[in-house]
Amino acid sequence: MRIGSLLVTVIGVGLAGGSAYLAKDLLEARSAQAAVDTDEALVSVIVAGRDINFGQSIDAQLLTTIAWPRDAVPAGIFADYRDLLPEPGGQPRRAKRAIAQGELILLSKISDFGEKVTITQTLGPNGRAMAIKVDAETAVGGFVTPGDFVDVVLTQGRDEGLRAVTILQNIRVIGVDQQSDEQIDTPEVARTVTVEVSPEQGQRLALAQKAGTLSLTLRTLEATDDTPLESIRLSDLMRDVSPVPEEAPVRTVKVRRANVVTEQEVD
Repeated sequence: MRIGSLLVTVIGVGLAGGSAYLAKDLLEARSAQAAVDTDEALVSVIVAGRDINFGQSIDAQLLTTIAWPRDAVPAGIFADYRDLLPEPGGQPRRAKRAIAQGELILLSKISDFGEKVTITQTLGPNGRAMAIKVDAETAVGGFVTPGDFVDVVLTQGRDEGLRAVTILQNIRVIGVDQQSDEQIDTPEVARTVTVEVSPEQGQRLALAQKAGTLSLTLRTLEATDDTPLESIRLSDLMRDVSPVPEEAPVRTVKVRRANVVTEQEVD
C-alpha cells in the first residue's frame, strides 16, 4: 500500500509539473503573438521634433519619428526620411505653415524641394491678399497679429455729415507689415496689415481706402453670427440725453390701512 501511494504521489507531481510547463509555454507563445500583432498594427511616421516656423527649411534636426496606429494614418504622411530631406547639396523643402512640436509632417504642410514659400500659399481657394494702410489708432493699438480675425470699418465725410459703416466682417489677417508668422504674438505698431479677401471684397476694400479712413476691430475668438450693420452718423451721437436704456415707469397703487395711506409697487 505504501508503495502504491508513493507511486500515485509521484505520478501526480509529474502531471502537475508538466501542466505548469505547458501553461508557461502557452502564455509565452500568446505574448509573443500579441507583440507581433501590436507591431503590425503600428507604423513609424515622421513628426516635428520641435516647432517649425512658416517658411523654415525642413532639416533633419527638426524631425523625429513616432509609432502611429496603422488604421489611423492620414493621407500624405512621411515614413522615410529620404522622401522628406534633400540629397546632399540639394534644395530643402520648407514649411507652408507653422508646424507645432509633435505634429505630423504632411505633404500639404510643406513645399516641394527648392520651392519658394510665400504668403499666397496660406490663402484659401479663390482667396486674395490685400494690404490696408493702418496706424496705432486704426489697428487696435498694434494688437492685430497674423491669424486674427477683424471687421473693417470705414469712416467717411466731414463735419455733421461724418459717418462710419462696417464694410467687411470676419476677415482673416495674414500679415502685419512683412511678418506672416502666426506664432508671433508680440504687439507692434504696423503701417500695413494684409488681409485675405474674396475678389468682390477686394474691390470694396480698394474703393473704401480712397473714400475715407479704414479702422480694424478685433473679433472675439468665439464664433458669432454676422448681421448687416447700419451706418452711424455723427448726428446720431449728438443727443440731448445719454444713450442708456430707458427704464419702464414704475406702477404703484395706494393702500389704506388704519387711516394710513401708503403706495406699493405692482408688477
